[in-house]
Amino acid sequence: MNSYQIIGKCDAIQRVLDLAQKAASSDSTVLISGESGTGKELIARALHQNSPRAQNTFVPVNCAAIPHDLLESELFGYEKGAFTGAVHTKVGRLEMANNGTILLDEIGDMPPVLQVKLLRVLAEREIDRIGGSRPIKIDIRVVAATHHNLEELIEKGRFREDLFYRLNVIPILMPALRERKPDIPILIDYYIKHFNQAKNKSIKGINDAALEILADYKWPGNIRELVNFVERMVVLSSGSVLTTKDLPEKTLVDVPIEKLDRDTEPKLEAEIDENPAEVLRQSLKKSFFIGLPEEGMNLKQAVEDFEREMIMEALEKTNSVKNKAAGLLGLNRTTLVEKMKKLNI
Repeated sequence: MNSYQIIGKCDAIQRVLDLAQKAASSDSTVLISGESGTGKELIARALHQNSPRAQNTFVPVNCAAIPHDLLESELFGYEKGAFTGAVHTKVGRLEMANNGTILLDEIGDMPPVLQVKLLRVLAEREIDRIGGSRPIKIDIRVVAATHHNLEELIEKGRFREDLFYRLNVIPILMPALRERKPDIPILIDYYIKHFNQAKNKSIKGINDAALEILADYKWPGNIRELVNFVERMVVLSSGSVLTTKDLPEKTLVDVPIEKLDRDTEPKLEAEIDENPAEVLRQSLKKSFFIGLPEEGMNLKQAVEDFEREMIMEALEKTNSVKNKAAGLLGLNRTTLVEKMKKLNI
């Protein structure tokens, strides 16, 4: 069942693999649900590859990617002359999958009129091409996938309840990556090796600090996002080991400064005049966070007030010895003196 790079050892993914292994040998319809990027298509391909239909065609169709007015002809095909522009007969995806497997990805985005036609396909195992005069028998295994909660769509009148029960014979729920923390180091290691080979790089691995940050990241894009991050880091890194300086900025937003490698700490004194907003954001990460008031705020004044407070606290802790105060603030002495004059301290 792992022939399609379904990587992981945690209980959540092992339960999925065990269920898929049992389902693969049958022709029962499978409904795979889960967030975008969790690997639903990989499971669908593994179901096909490990089934008696493995030597026949696997046909994926993304119902959300094809415009609704074209989806019917893509799925069912049409006869020559069925409409203006139909200069030849077109075989639809359902017919192309005959004796094989069709993946109806993002089934929750299928328009209601096609849901009715799909219901007949599942019940009768036959299709009608647009403009056709006779039904065509097909022998297919149907796998559907969605990131939607179909039962919620049923309540909203956007998905047929009878179609849901036809599809939901064997349900498989793909866990989000944030629910698979033990697998994150395994996945990162795998894709570092993969992109080393693909991009002619020689990254040896990732250090503990960077790995800890990635393990705590929420992964809204799941495995797809992880793959993109690793590719970016491998391609752009100039070192032999990935560190926190190689991490995408998105992963560092909520990370305490003490968890970052020393070379990633912002040089606030060099940035203060050019980007006060970024300085304030980075400074607040070191101490506390204040939300933006409903009525807005004067950012320049807030930066000045914050700097004044920090400088006065540093002077108090060092008995007004400017060299020591500058050291506490990560500034040069001359920079501190200039700031004190500017802030009338």
